[in-house]
Amino acid sequence: MGTVTPPWAFGYRDPEKRPLFVCWEMTKACNLSCRHCRARAIKRALPGELSVEQGKKLIEQILEFGEPYPAILFTGGDPLMRPDLMEQIAHARDLGIYTAVASSVTNLLTKETMEQLRDLDVGVMSISIDGADPETHDALRGVPGTWQRSVEVLREANEIGLRIQINSTVMKSNLKQLADLFHMALVNRVAAWEVFFLVRTGRGAALENPTPEEVEDVMKFLVFASGYGVTVRTSEGPQFRRVLRESMNGQLTGGTLYEFLVGRLRKLAGQPTREAPKRLNSTGDGKGVMFVSYNGEISPSGFLQANLGKYPEESIVDVYRTNSTFVELRDPLKLRGKCSRCEYRGYCGGSRSRAFVETGSFMESDPLCIYEPVLARHL
Repeated sequence: MGTVTPPWAFGYRDPEKRPLFVCWEMTKACNLSCRHCRARAIKRALPGELSVEQGKKLIEQILEFGEPYPAILFTGGDPLMRPDLMEQIAHARDLGIYTAVASSVTNLLTKETMEQLRDLDVGVMSISIDGADPETHDALRGVPGTWQRSVEVLREANEIGLRIQINSTVMKSNLKQLADLFHMALVNRVAAWEVFFLVRTGRGAALENPTPEEVEDVMKFLVFASGYGVTVRTSEGPQFRRVLRESMNGQLTGGTLYEFLVGRLRKLAGQPTREAPKRLNSTGDGKGVMFVSYNGEISPSGFLQANLGKYPEESIVDVYRTNSTFVELRDPLKLRGKCSRCEYRGYCGGSRSRAFVETGSFMESDPLCIYEPVLARHL
């Protein structure tokens, strides 16, 4: 069977009917001890993991969303800790479902393992790199040598023809390294750089968020960086779409952090050679994304782990389409506070995960957004 076409290649116009991604947290087990881990991953699997057959049935339920089928992201913990990972990937591929794998960089991620993923037509494998030097990255990961091995994984993936993505989380400790992180993505010819904006959940609850002003500068830097030809995406940072639209209406300017990062990237890579993308999918927690935990609990995303259903007792299709919280999360008219008055509410909508963690409400304003809506300025 040939490579499966990702669902976003067909255009994404029906978030009410189907997500773009079904994320399956195969296990909580992982050999790293990351300080910002959403999953609070541990060394051994917890009781209650979905069985091999339950996993296959979960994948088969994705077909019930209809074509184009949502993609499946195998995540964790570390999905490589599940001995049936390759079997589950092969099952999804055989059904015509696009697959992605979020791997931890441990001794399990060998070149031979990556060759297996390539041979199974995995669409993309992502690894996390959160620092431009070993000191920053390894301090977060809790295992010395992880940064160096991550660099080797990037090289090996290129050698064998496995598409790879770098994930980076924006934190106070690495703000000034973001240009260097992007340059690492650029020179290693990655498929995408996905930038995660910290949601203080899991072990990440103890970390300090950047200020809203710093986040705004980072968003503007990401628009600038997207002109170098690497796909730039955000997770829990939907304001990126608003900043991208604003950049189309005039010159992109920012504060001191923006100027520093832009200057650093110009020094490393010269001037950008392309225009920033004109459009991004307007996805968010429960809107284009759903999450199935290691024991089958169904949530709007990995960062918004509100138990809204339980697989296999309930259908993931029914929960996504009919659960009242999923439905509300897709309705911009249900937003509260500043987000409810924002002219970008349908395109951005703010991070529902961050709103919930910081305010206790799914639909409250995103506290990391500095933007003042036009309507609010005249009240």
